[in-house]
Amino acid sequence: MSRNDGMHYAPSHETKPVVGPGEFVIAAIALDHGHIYGMCNGLVEAGAQLKWVYDPDPVKVKAFIATYPGVKLARSAEEILEDPEVRLIAAAAIPADRSTLGLKVMAHGKDYFTDKTPFTTLAQLETARLQAGITKQKYMVYFSERLHVESAVYAGQLIHQGAIGRVLQVIGIGPHRLNAPSRPKWFFERQKYGGILCDIGSHQIEQFLYYSDCKDANVLHSKVANYNNSAYPEFEDFGDATLVGDNGATQYFRVDWFTPAGLGTWGDGRTIIMGTEGYIELRKYSDIGRSNSKDHVYWVDGNGEHYEQVEGKVGYPFFGGLILDCLHRTEFAMTQAHVFKAAELCLKAQVQAINLTPATLR
Repeated sequence: MSRNDGMHYAPSHETKPVVGPGEFVIAAIALDHGHIYGMCNGLVEAGAQLKWVYDPDPVKVKAFIATYPGVKLARSAEEILEDPEVRLIAAAAIPADRSTLGLKVMAHGKDYFTDKTPFTTLAQLETARLQAGITKQKYMVYFSERLHVESAVYAGQLIHQGAIGRVLQVIGIGPHRLNAPSRPKWFFERQKYGGILCDIGSHQIEQFLYYSDCKDANVLHSKVANYNNSAYPEFEDFGDATLVGDNGATQYFRVDWFTPAGLGTWGDGRTIIMGTEGYIELRKYSDIGRSNSKDHVYWVDGNGEHYEQVEGKVGYPFFGGLILDCLHRTEFAMTQAHVFKAAELCLKAQVQAINLTPATLR
C-alpha cells in the first residue's frame, strides 16, 4: 500500500472469513482507479472468492492478476455478467461511467460495489435508485475514509457505546496529495470526475451522516475553487461545505489537493466529533511531528482524557458485513438509503457551490 499516493490506498488486514471457500464469488470490472485493490482486499480477507477480472487495458489487468494469483481474465464484461456463480461485482470505473456499469450489474441480478463517488449527476442517482428498487440488488459504495480506516471504525464504536453522548457536530478535513503527472487524463476533466465535492467530498458527507445518525440533511453553503492549477482549467483543488442534519447536528468539511511534499503520507486527514458529553479527534494517517504511523484516536469524556493508537487492532468489519448482507438480503453493514443519501448530498453541494476560482485562472 502506498502512503504517498491516495489513489493507490489499499489497506490489508488479517484474514477473517465470514463464509467458507467458494460460498461468495465476486469479480472485478473496470480498474481505472487504484481503489479497486482496497475493495478487493477487504472482500477477499472476509472470505470472498475473486474469480474474474475484466478491463480493456492489458497493463492494468496484468498488474491485477499479479496481485491476485488465480483470478481468471474474462474476454468481456458480459462473460462476467452472465456467470451465475458471481454474486457481486466490484468496480472502479471512471466516475462518470460508474452508474452505467452499476445499472448493468443490477439488471443481471448481481450486487454492485463501486468506488466513490458513485455518481456524477443527480439524474444518474435517480436512475440507480429506481433500478435498485426494481431489481432489489445492492448498489454499495467504497467510502474508504471510514470503512477502511481503523481509527474511523473505532470512533464509530465509541459513539455507539455512548462515550461522548449525542453527536452535535462533525468537522472533517480531507487533504490529498495531487501527484499530477501520475494522474490519468480523465482525473482533470470536469464531466468525467464530477468535481471535488462530488468526488472526495463524498467521504466527508458519508461520515457525517453515519456519526451523527442523520437520515437526511441540507447543504447550507458550499464553495469550490481552482486556486493553483491553471494547467488544468477544469480541475478543482479546493472545496468546502456546511450541512445541517435532520436531527439538528451540523457539519463543516474541507477537501483539497494541497498536501505539501514534506508530509510523510498522502494526506493529513482528520475528523473531530463533538458530542453532548465529550469529543473525539481522529488523526487518520499521521500524527505530524510525533509519529508517521496511522490511526491515532484522542477523546475526552466524563472520566478523563484518552488516547489509543488502533492500527492493527480494530480491523475492517464492513466487508464481512457486506458479504453477509448480500447473502441474507439484510442491511446491517450499510443501508441502501444511507448510500443514496450521501451521494445525493455531495451532488447537491457540488451543484450549488460558489466558484472562488480567481478570474485570471478561469
